[in-house]
Amino acid sequence: METHSYYLIHQNNIKKKQKDPLTFTNISLSLDSTRSYIMSSPSDRGKSMMESSGSEPPVTPSRYESQKRRDWNTFGQYLKNQRPPVPMSHCSCNHVLDFLRYLDQFGKTKVHVFGCMFYGQPEPPAPCTCPLRQAWGSLDALIGRLRAAYEENGGSPETNPFASGAIRVYLREVRECQAKARGIPYKKKKKKKPTTEMIGGRDDSSSSSPSFNFS
Repeated sequence: METHSYYLIHQNNIKKKQKDPLTFTNISLSLDSTRSYIMSSPSDRGKSMMESSGSEPPVTPSRYESQKRRDWNTFGQYLKNQRPPVPMSHCSCNHVLDFLRYLDQFGKTKVHVFGCMFYGQPEPPAPCTCPLRQAWGSLDALIGRLRAAYEENGGSPETNPFASGAIRVYLREVRECQAKARGIPYKKKKKKKPTTEMIGGRDDSSSSSPSFNFS
């Protein structure tokens, strides 16, 4: 009797397979895939996922590139806020100079005015009412990034407003004025000899460039 029951159950299973062969095939394939995934190494799994997605991992921009993009967007927004708005193609060195003066209100460097009792003192013993300004080094680095961003965004080197002689004159005047007011003479840094130490096959000196904050 038991043998007969077992025979009937076995026959029913065969009929189910014949009616729905895809179900058993899919289950078999799923088990095979799971077994292969478990047996594979983590690196192989990552490679398999990359191949299935068909895309490469995004490249993280350097700190310099990120700062340059933020500076470029900030300057573009500044031009849009003008009345009337100024398109980038009509930007001149005068707009750049106005932008640099505009940034002084966000500065954090105390610059003593002529006539202040602390004028020319590098470490004044008491606070004063002299204004805060953007440091010359920050402005110089900012102009360098904007000059590069202008050409990277399709601008011509011949018409680059950030490379104008008027900009260089303004930065030199700011440097000399701040050096006298703060009692810190400007000393030109000697260029360091290039080292053979490379990071990731390329010099990592760009990542140490000063960043410009507008706050």
